[in-house]
Amino acid sequence: MAKKLTVKVLDQTGKELKDLALNEAVFGIEPNQQAMFDAVVMQQASLRQGTADTKGRSEVSGGGKKPWRQKGTGRARQGSIRAPQWRGGGIVFGPTPRKYGYRINRKVRRLALRSYLSQFVADNALTVVDKIQMDAIKTKDFTKIMKDLNAERKALFVFDVEEDWENAWMSMRNLQNATFTTTEGLSCLDMANAYTLVATEAAVKKIEEALQ
Repeated sequence: MAKKLTVKVLDQTGKELKDLALNEAVFGIEPNQQAMFDAVVMQQASLRQGTADTKGRSEVSGGGKKPWRQKGTGRARQGSIRAPQWRGGGIVFGPTPRKYGYRINRKVRRLALRSYLSQFVADNALTVVDKIQMDAIKTKDFTKIMKDLNAERKALFVFDVEEDWENAWMSMRNLQNATFTTTEGLSCLDMANAYTLVATEAAVKKIEEALQ
């Protein structure tokens, strides 16, 4: 009989509570490197502002008058001092505002998410906690939680959107090595930038429901 894929569930002090069986279709697949790459590049492209702008010859000011007559001067014919070859003239094929974002196939996006999750499991970099409960907004207390969970090195914390996560989020905002997201906003780019994935038990179940 094949051994089930399980992970230890900890409390926020790092104490082991129980074993949690993971859905192998979500957390136990062979990571697809191409899908992971495509998903990250797509998200990086969507973050580009695309505000670079240059003026073409129709947009620069001046140059309404022909600088000299067509024939008889011995010089090359010119129609405007704002043509591209002139100093102060328009730019040829320069950048204009545009959107860089694009979409990849939905199946590829879901495959990429499952691949990243499975990679964390394979690397023993997935930590599951029963819950993270904070009564007050205190960065020092959250730093201790990270230390207890052995998640001090670029950790991505994932909460179920229905959990009480506001104090935890406010407490980690100033920490360089902690990133926050909910299950609805989980992205490949966030996971690519993390060494450790710390998810609540409720978040794991919500992820399995969405990706199985």
